[in-house]
Amino acid sequence: MTIQNIINNTIKRLKREGKLLTPDFYTEAFCKEATKANMNIEDCQHVDKFRAMLNKDLQKDLKNYRIATISELVRFLISKLNRTNPTQCSDILEAQTLLTKRVLQAITLLHNQEATQLALNTIDILENGAAAQQIDEYRQRWMNFLALYDDTFLQKLKQLGDVDTSDLKKTIENLHLNKIELETIDKTQLEKIAKLLVASFVPSIASSVNETIADISEKIRNNPELLETPDIEKEIRSAISLRITLDKKSLKEMVASIDGVLDKLSLRLIDMIEKSDTSNIEIQTIKKELESYSETSTTNFNLAHKKLFTIAVALEENTQLLSKDLKGHNAEVKELSQKVHQLEKELQEAKKESKEDFLTKLYNKRALDEFLKVKEAEYKRYGRNYSIVMFDLDKFKSVNDTYGHEAGDAVLAAFAKILKKDSREVDIVGRFGGEEFLALLSDTDLKGGIIFAQKVREHVQKARFIYKGKRINVTVSCGVSERAQHISLEATINSADEYLYLAKKNGRNRVEYKK
Repeated sequence: MTIQNIINNTIKRLKREGKLLTPDFYTEAFCKEATKANMNIEDCQHVDKFRAMLNKDLQKDLKNYRIATISELVRFLISKLNRTNPTQCSDILEAQTLLTKRVLQAITLLHNQEATQLALNTIDILENGAAAQQIDEYRQRWMNFLALYDDTFLQKLKQLGDVDTSDLKKTIENLHLNKIELETIDKTQLEKIAKLLVASFVPSIASSVNETIADISEKIRNNPELLETPDIEKEIRSAISLRITLDKKSLKEMVASIDGVLDKLSLRLIDMIEKSDTSNIEIQTIKKELESYSETSTTNFNLAHKKLFTIAVALEENTQLLSKDLKGHNAEVKELSQKVHQLEKELQEAKKESKEDFLTKLYNKRALDEFLKVKEAEYKRYGRNYSIVMFDLDKFKSVNDTYGHEAGDAVLAAFAKILKKDSREVDIVGRFGGEEFLALLSDTDLKGGIIFAQKVREHVQKARFIYKGKRINVTVSCGVSERAQHISLEATINSADEYLYLAKKNGRNRVEYKK
């Protein structure tokens, strides 16, 4: 076989493996074809020649890493030299890996489906500890993407305006679209949303609409564009809360009213059944006594007299019929009682669906879980970091044992106010369970989380917790962690909880975190 045959086979191999015709790839393929043809080429023996010059340990490493080309040998030796400072090398490698992930996350936002999928796959292998061969495979895929990427599709937009292939946003802004048509579409969509939103404000149980709800409903109905403004969010939340409050209040009144009527009705009917033989005589006596009252009584009494007389006459005429029909109405009373129980059950379910802790007025655990999921989605999608701080009131059981549970509730409510006051509007604070609280700090790293935790801890230590004239000494322990240092949301929460436990173990009234 001649050199020309080997060259031809080399080119065919590169095409078959889908690799570009670069010096490194060509050299590697050429040497493989030469070896396959049992032809010794001096240029292909450089690695073996240099390997013989190295010590036995390095020769063993070269064999384990399967170093086959000069390029691989150079990278291997450079890596060995860098490892003269292992800590620095590890830090640089970690920083480079993190930088690579951030660049890949940025690529997922560049509106190219192929690049986005390739970036997501690359992030996946980096997070799962990819081998060198797998990383090299993905490097080749990115080289192929760069070599084959075609942006000529943008030229199709030239008839609509100026095209700038280096700035997609600028290209879109330069397009001469029909703005009136877009505004009309947006307005129509806003009107539909506004109608649905206003309909959701109407109480489902209460019979009337609160004035505040009526005002915001009218405002949104007349001007749907308000939904695009940031200030409307608070008003919408307030209207929804009012609607829920009205429903709860109405439901509570209905249950109380029905209970009262049933109690009175049951007692009255039982009494009438027991006295069915004599009730007619008793009612006639009452009527005669009412008739004997003087006609010169006061106007108010006369009015009351006429009403009572009318009632007595009606009772006299209908008592016997009522007694006969009582058993027939018993089924209706039972059915009404079942409806009352159903309403009470629905009221309890409505309370469960509430996102507010009844004692501290902070978010409850259910609400915190939902906010944590939202923050995790933002982190994965946009790389927006956040920190979690876990708080636990020190020796809280002794407060309940010494001063009573009412004092304990007062301390929890007072601490909740401190936590709310020291947090920002963008932060989420809530009661995680018992005397344990959680703060979700948006766009905050570990340092910021520590500053916030120390601020709350110092505030609690200086505060005066007074219950029935007695001062209660209260301190709090804190554990802090940030999302960027962990592999998942669950790991971040567990880390904050572990550091909270460490703060308790190390003497309480302190903040612990990853040093």
